[in-house]
Amino acid sequence: MKWGLTKRSGDIDNTLDSFRKNMDRVFDDFFSLKPTTLFESEWLPTLDVEENDKAVHVKAEMPGINEKDLNVTLENNVLTISGEKKEEKEDNKKNYVLSERRFGSFSRSVTLPDGIKSEKIKAGFKNGILNIEIPKEETAKPKKISIEVK
Repeated sequence: MKWGLTKRSGDIDNTLDSFRKNMDRVFDDFFSLKPTTLFESEWLPTLDVEENDKAVHVKAEMPGINEKDLNVTLENNVLTISGEKKEEKEDNKKNYVLSERRFGSFSRSVTLPDGIKSEKIKAGFKNGILNIEIPKEETAKPKKISIEVK
């Protein structure tokens, strides 16, 4: 079964324009002379996707995010988790020695296999962990076929 993890932006482009923009970004990043560090990337929640005979399970770490700031959608077998990690308003006169925390909007998408029960999806959020269970249809489950000896 093939899985696809994608990063979805808020822009809605046709496929060819989107492909061109992504290729331009790859070449721009590759030929850029500016130094980069581990901490310059945008913030994205980490995901675990597990599949068994009965369901697909998705776990996402969402530390510091409120449930009301999360959105989970399913469209054309693409599960999208999006939301916003809001920056805490503090005194701007502080002199930070190091600041690595990231804030802002995010979107993670997972292409799900065919044969899921989209109407039976369950999602729960506890202690900064989003758990999503997507049951599979009976036809999607592997079936053992007995072989007759003649």
